[in-house]
Amino acid sequence: MAMRAAMRCLSANFPSGLGQLSPVAALPAAATRLRWTARTLSTNTVHCQALKFTDKHEWVQVQGNIGTVGISNYAQEALGDVVYCGLPEVGQSLEQMEEFGALESVKAASELYSPLTGEVKEINTELADNPGLVNKACYTDGWLIKMTIDRPEELEGLMDQAAYDNFLKSMES
Repeated sequence: MAMRAAMRCLSANFPSGLGQLSPVAALPAAATRLRWTARTLSTNTVHCQALKFTDKHEWVQVQGNIGTVGISNYAQEALGDVVYCGLPEVGQSLEQMEEFGALESVKAASELYSPLTGEVKEINTELADNPGLVNKACYTDGWLIKMTIDRPEELEGLMDQAAYDNFLKSMES
């Protein structure tokens, strides 16, 4: 719904003559800037599609041989307001689906499981002072750890966004 409102705002700023195709050079500077903004919005969709999910509701985004790990929107909603993040030490080795930490909320506590085998290279230190980032931005600022990917073949066993959505639907049944 917020996306529709944003698109309405963007389209309201385009000149009425843009209904016909014209070369980019002929467009007013404001329309060119708005077009660039629209590309930025679509990049976020690609970003979400690049995530892989576990059946424990963790996600991983791979860049090179480093995976950034967090929890899904479904998980953060189920937990409620996160008040504490227990994360591993940098340098800790993890096996796929090994428990590596916990999140505590006003409603419950939940263990965290490593989506892949590797070594913890970085933890999100901002979560110590602001654990609510997990709720506010679970796919961006609320990430938990960054880890090496020792066994890239394990990625094949994780779900893409469409498979994860189907998994969530099957849980409702």
